[in-house]
Amino acid sequence: MRYAFTPRGVCSARIEFDLENNIVKNIEFTRGCSGNTQGVAALCEGMDADEVIKRLEGINCGGRGTSCPDQFAKAVKAAQEQEKQK
Repeated sequence: MRYAFTPRGVCSARIEFDLENNIVKNIEFTRGCSGNTQGVAALCEGMDADEVIKRLEGINCGGRGTSCPDQFAKAVKAAQEQEKQK
């Protein structure tokens, strides 16, 4: 299923991705540091959602207390919660 997430406290304005059988696919960041967000998307493509969360959660960018990778981890967690409610 396709999910959309609005990150907070970072340069990215939106994160969209598919979550199928707990696998993250088709990741797209809107705005943000292009090289970094493309890198995160490429590295996480096809990865188990739990592994994405484990690797990215808590990453800090410039003392903000969060980052685009951290926000992506939050997005994946939120998608997992929505999946459980079905």
